[in-house]
Amino acid sequence: MERWATFDCYGTLIDWDGGVGDELARLWGEDGRARLLARYHEVEPLIQAGPGNVLSYRQVLTEALARIATAEGLVLPVAETAALARSLPRWAAFAEVSAALREARARGWRLAILSNTDRDYIEASLVTIGVPFDEVIVAGEIGSYKPAPGHWQVFTGRTGAAPAGHVHVGASLFHDAEPAAALGLPMVWINRLAERATVPVARELPTLAGLADALDALVPAGGAAAAGVP
Repeated sequence: MERWATFDCYGTLIDWDGGVGDELARLWGEDGRARLLARYHEVEPLIQAGPGNVLSYRQVLTEALARIATAEGLVLPVAETAALARSLPRWAAFAEVSAALREARARGWRLAILSNTDRDYIEASLVTIGVPFDEVIVAGEIGSYKPAPGHWQVFTGRTGAAPAGHVHVGASLFHDAEPAAALGLPMVWINRLAERATVPVARELPTLAGLADALDALVPAGGAAAAGVP
């Protein structure tokens, strides 16, 4: 039986808060970073939950920036309306990510990304991460944003991954831990912000360091097959 680890990308592998926060601070000053970042996290899910989820992530970022400016009474120059969308390919990976993913691959895990983004964005971020993935599923191609179950449904349909060999890895309680729990998937929660869990998680790590050990503890190599799981 193949062992699959699916990953959220932004916030888990790529520094989402750092990328968004840097751009908001560049536009409106470092003093407002935390407040504006919190506002971003309020408005983005509302945009993604719109009828039909028809917006690309590029459009989501642009609309979110406009809504932040309106809500905060800030001036957004015309030349900067797409500033967040332009910035995403420059967002950095967390320092431990590449080594952690390489170790998981070395132990036989197949890797997939399930991301609320567009294909061109994820391709840029994969270059930054520097580790190959066996499957990549993005919202812009399936017409669904997490926490809706569309990513996991498409993943299972494409790969045929057995539930007994599938672990999800993510940092967001809203986008990843809650839907994984609803789907009955074991979750390795990357709790970078020292939050309190809202649903049960199988393993909790502060970063991806130690990921391979956590995955192996949940699905040992050959363990599920030896237990009679096909």
